[in-house]
Amino acid sequence: IGSRKKVRIGLRRNARFSLRKSARRITKGVIHVEASFNNTIITVTDPQGRVVFWSSAGTCGFKSSRKASPYAGQRTGVDAIRTVGLQRAEVMVKGAGSGRDAALRAIAKSEEVAGSTQTLQWKCVESRVDSKRLYYGRFILSPLRKGQADTVGIALRRALLGEIEGTCITRAKFGSVPHEYSTIVGIEESVQEILLNLKEIVLRSNLYGVRDASICVKGPRYITAQDIILPPSVEIVDMAQPIANLTEPIDFSIDLQIKRDRGYQTELRKNYQDGSYPIDAVSMPVRNVNYSIFSCGNGNEKHEILFLEMWTNGSLTPKEALYEASRNLIDLFLPFLHAEEEGASFEENKNRFTPPLFTFQKRLT
Repeated sequence: IGSRKKVRIGLRRNARFSLRKSARRITKGVIHVEASFNNTIITVTDPQGRVVFWSSAGTCGFKSSRKASPYAGQRTGVDAIRTVGLQRAEVMVKGAGSGRDAALRAIAKSEEVAGSTQTLQWKCVESRVDSKRLYYGRFILSPLRKGQADTVGIALRRALLGEIEGTCITRAKFGSVPHEYSTIVGIEESVQEILLNLKEIVLRSNLYGVRDASICVKGPRYITAQDIILPPSVEIVDMAQPIANLTEPIDFSIDLQIKRDRGYQTELRKNYQDGSYPIDAVSMPVRNVNYSIFSCGNGNEKHEILFLEMWTNGSLTPKEALYEASRNLIDLFLPFLHAEEEGASFEENKNRFTPPLFTFQKRLT
């Protein structure tokens, strides 16, 4: 299953029907699943990219709104697999129609395709950029034994949401401002609104520790993320993010603090005499993660397929986030892999100190 490629399938109507009737059987090829809001179309090509068969919900007997139903997508997938006789295939996905997942399940559950490859593999079945601050990726891992998909899905979801580092603005200094609800003459937004806008700025960097940045402009003008003077190795993902609007010809400056961290950190609000205010840091490049599990095969050959989808804020692509989360999980389990190497030294030292035995009641006292 790889990244989606463009395949020319612009055949005439008569040519399409003759192609369906005389579809040659191939054992290896590419399955293109295109799911729209009103239909599900599956095109099968050989390794050279030549179309050998196509099927849709309409040709399988579904009409009007039923063509977009999940069951129609399932029937379309079964029709394509049985007609061509594929034993090994890559799957390319396009569109987010309701028949997409059903067609993928039908392809995965096919005895011919599902039983052909037993090597555990990750594949990216869909990747898109919705905006500068919203990336989407959908991945598949298979084949897994019963229960493994849930184990991997839970671990990866927690690692993606909580263990990936991100860079953000953690503090802003305005000068002599009595409190965060104050207003500054010549600025449309209050201090609190400016702090919230700074919190939304998405940064990309590989720095460690705390760095300083600043904003120094003269009004009247709009202040956006591109006005931030950044240290080296720090980039702004979306230069157009708004910060404030200067309505009068005033000099305006902010001293900022940038930090790379992970998770969500909050600080108690205090009345800072020097005009410095903390910003709740959201160092989470991954916005959301979902996973689903499908069982495939028959009898003793049953296995599971894990579908994982995620959205990032643009500072990392979904592939980069998945790689970093996997690396963090591997590092977490490395001590167990080295346990056998350290077994000899443990045997030598275990007799030097015997930990005292405690009963449950003694631990409570």
